[in-house]
Amino acid sequence: MTPRERILAAVSRRAPDRLPVDLGSTLASTITIGAQRRLRGWLGMGEDAPVELFSRRSGTVIPDEAILERFGACARPVILGAPEIRPDRPLTDLSFVDEWGITWAKPGEGHYLNLEGPFSGLENPGTADLDRFAWPDPSDPGRFRGLRERARTLHEETPYAVVLGLGVGPVHQGQFLRGYAPWLEDLVANPSFAAGLLERVADVWIAIATEALRQAGDYVDIVMFGDDIATQRGPLMRPALYRKLIKPQHKRMVEAVRPFGKPVLYHTCGSVAAFIPDLIDVGIDVLNPIQVSAARMDTRWLKQEYGRDLAFWGAIDNQRVLPYGAPADVERETLRRIEDLGPGGGYVLAAAHNIQQDAPPENIAAMFDAAKNSQR
Repeated sequence: MTPRERILAAVSRRAPDRLPVDLGSTLASTITIGAQRRLRGWLGMGEDAPVELFSRRSGTVIPDEAILERFGACARPVILGAPEIRPDRPLTDLSFVDEWGITWAKPGEGHYLNLEGPFSGLENPGTADLDRFAWPDPSDPGRFRGLRERARTLHEETPYAVVLGLGVGPVHQGQFLRGYAPWLEDLVANPSFAAGLLERVADVWIAIATEALRQAGDYVDIVMFGDDIATQRGPLMRPALYRKLIKPQHKRMVEAVRPFGKPVLYHTCGSVAAFIPDLIDVGIDVLNPIQVSAARMDTRWLKQEYGRDLAFWGAIDNQRVLPYGAPADVERETLRRIEDLGPGGGYVLAAAHNIQQDAPPENIAAMFDAAKNSQR
């Protein structure tokens, strides 16, 4: 099998010839600038090299091709371009306002944090506030410039699966626009505004996704988006609230992809076990990142309970084992997840979120080498 065939077999819950692995094909399975620099140095590639950003906000990169080939990564990303109608507006060297009117700032090292959104501070927002808001233009040509050509090059000139990254959904975007606590409060205290906000964000996402797939769908293998609906301990909101307000928008988003015949890879951190039947009902094909350090995310149970209907992508603990274990610990962790999730197909191995700078290079190598050696 080619790497693309390996990925597509796993995604469709068929057994590939050997386990597919991923580094860098999605917004939640790549590596930060600092971690890649350390890894390049450890691999003898030199630390000083140009980087191609995956996400400015999270400080992640599209990994160097030499690293991807060294570890046998089976997929490559294709991502949208920056908007041109309302590009990011810099405030300082470490802060900017994006096209949604959200202010982002970086406190030294680490991620950018959203400080303020256009609906922040409103005491009793309503649909009139949504009507007045200048929503981003989904047809902004900057998003799609060169998209088809990049996807075609990857699909025709490489053997790798092409993953179209479509950013985040209405949960995250709603939190950025409104503020985390007020957004959660709105779900209960102001459900008409919450529903309207979720719907309008989903409308923008659907329009962007539809145009991206219209232009590049012939060369795309998987569609990916993220929308966290859980915390370390359990659901972010009551499942009944998810089903009433959020699930209909997730379903609309997946249904917008269906005419193009692409499997949907969905990312949510945390203890998401309570929502998995809903995600299957929505039409999600693959779940990422399988945060095994969160409650109720036992990989053996997940495979037994949901492996007939859902593929899994991720699962190698990068909260404790990858950054703080020894290479032998990483090897044991990797072999455990392969044993739990790999039988019969349906598993793409990756770290359970982006690899951070505190992950020793030897541990990153131990993860991918253990995966490769497990097939011998």
